Amino acid sequence: MDGAGQCDPTNVAALGARIADNVALAVKVSERTLRDVLIALFAEGHVLIEDHPGVGKTALARALARSLDAAYARIQCTSDLLPADVVGTNVFNQREARFEFRPGPVFANLVLVDEINRAPPKTQSGLLECMQERHVTVDTATHELARPFTVLATQNPVEYAGTYPLPENQLDRFMVRVSLGYPSAAREVEMFSDHARGDRVLALQPVATVADVLGAQDAVLRVHTSERLLRYVVSVLEGIRGDPRVEFGASPRAGLMLVKAAKARAALEGRDHALPDDVQELVPSVLAHRLLLAPAAGGVPRVDVLSDALEQAPAL
Repeated sequence: MDGAGQCDPTNVAALGARIADNVALAVKVSERTLRDVLIALFAEGHVLIEDHPGVGKTALARALARSLDAAYARIQCTSDLLPADVVGTNVFNQREARFEFRPGPVFANLVLVDEINRAPPKTQSGLLECMQERHVTVDTATHELARPFTVLATQNPVEYAGTYPLPENQLDRFMVRVSLGYPSAAREVEMFSDHARGDRVLALQPVATVADVLGAQDAVLRVHTSERLLRYVVSVLEGIRGDPRVEFGASPRAGLMLVKAAKARAALEGRDHALPDDVQELVPSVLAHRLLLAPAAGGVPRVDVLSDALEQAPAL
């Protein structure tokens, strides 16, 4: 922190490295995946962790929660989960003859929504308001959520029995989508050896506080973005929307999230200004899950559409 009590990019870079090193003690994931998760945390975004069963999606979320001295809650999604189980409900207090609000698990700093696509659409919709506006409305009363507030949701993309696919408006609430992939042979052997000694996540100790994260988020807001850089982001978005292979392109909200993520990446590298490189690096993880391809696309990967848009955008 500087004399004014504000966090600068150098502090953000050190904080990010400290958290990443701590998480890596328990979970073996790529540096890029961990970086994207920290970018979402420091940019006040949310994370969708999507991959095959058993590759460590839940462990990654738990490890991040254990690394922060912050309130943590876990929601295990099932087909009978109700919105009130997520956001809370009003309960009648017989002694005082009045209703009082009992907050749900979303009233925490880090909320793990495990297997989010197993929750029915009615329950999924209960997350929309809190993820976008940082508050929930029950009956006629609005309740503010904690700060910082980050949702880490997991889902298996290959398992469809008993699941409810996330609609586009729900996917659009997630700043980044990450995949862990299968570990290398050497890393998998190391993982087996670690697990033989017990759950490594439970052994993690906090290395950052809520105040640290709030300071980092404030520093990210103050990272400079030039008008030329913002025009570059818009040109990338227009290139995606104008692609005949795309039926539903990236929304203005997606562009805003891309800019915020680029600012967070700059801060994590100790810079007080964002660069085109920040935008280019983050386009796949920020925009790919927001695209709906047209049938005429013929199964082309979304990342190819994004790569073409980046190539056609005017260079700065």
